[in-house]
Amino acid sequence: MNFYILTLFPEMVEQTLNTSIIGRAKEKGLIGIHAVNIRDYTKDKHQKTDDYPYGGGAGMVMQAQPVYDAYLAVTEQIGYRPRTIYLTPQGPAFTQAGAKEFALEQDLIFLCGHYEGVDERVLEEIVTDYVSIGDYVLTGGELPAMVMIDAISRMVPGVLTNEASGMAESFEGNLLEYPQYSRPYEWNGKKVPDVLMSGDHRKIEIWRREQSILRTRKYRPDLLQKADLTIKEKVMYKVYDKDFGRGI
Repeated sequence: MNFYILTLFPEMVEQTLNTSIIGRAKEKGLIGIHAVNIRDYTKDKHQKTDDYPYGGGAGMVMQAQPVYDAYLAVTEQIGYRPRTIYLTPQGPAFTQAGAKEFALEQDLIFLCGHYEGVDERVLEEIVTDYVSIGDYVLTGGELPAMVMIDAISRMVPGVLTNEASGMAESFEGNLLEYPQYSRPYEWNGKKVPDVLMSGDHRKIEIWRREQSILRTRKYRPDLLQKADLTIKEKVMYKVYDKDFGRGI
């Protein structure tokens, strides 16, 4: 899978995504990270990529021409127009389900905006998906793009050395992940739960499922309405359907 990031700061993207799990996946050829410098495609002799907004107002707006030409360079290289994501608070929230969906693509283009945004005309021309990573404003789209690439890459076969770990993470089935423990058995007066020391894998799975539900109920009760729970679990943990006028 290949990620193409249209950015004014390619070094920021390259330095971050060349480390840890994503860096190793890149070295193995499982994913490709391609930072495309928008400044390389401006026709301005000073490499200017922004200008004042029509109608007045504070700040600058990224111009359409260099963004579009950078995009064309990628699409001409790969031979088609893939899904192109613009990182903006105006888009729907990025989720684990979204990561799985995007991971099915062979190529993805990310457009990282700056200043007061990007000329609307080029957005209309190239963007297929508007995506937000939260209801707040950042200085640019590079950090959101890297967040998405990290999450999507984990869904690509072979990226995680333990394939099971990708299936048992937070938000699987709209449940948070259960508590994890490692050595030593006792630390700071706190011991590992006995069930994890029992060797009974059936009991361990039941305990982990229960802890996931309880943790979600405590920290993210909003998720439980969409969680994959059995009728017995809904009754046991007092999860009621809002259609009947009852919340969690």
